[in-house]
Amino acid sequence: MTKNTTIYKVVMNHEEQYSIWPADRENALGWRDAGKSGTKQECLDYIKEVWTDMRPLSLRRKMEEMGRKGG
Repeated sequence: MTKNTTIYKVVMNHEEQYSIWPADRENALGWRDAGKSGTKQECLDYIKEVWTDMRPLSLRRKMEEMGRKGG
């Protein structure tokens, strides 16, 4: 049995949504490095820790704006 030794990196899109990507591959269009790499589980644990608000950035901004205006 072969152990998965692939190193992954955490990537983030313009809406601050996270994913993992093999570290030796070029990022998919629209995704940039988020500064973490390691095993698949290490990357998934990191995402779980930092991605506490699943709403896209544009929605968070819109809701903040509505909150300042009083709804």
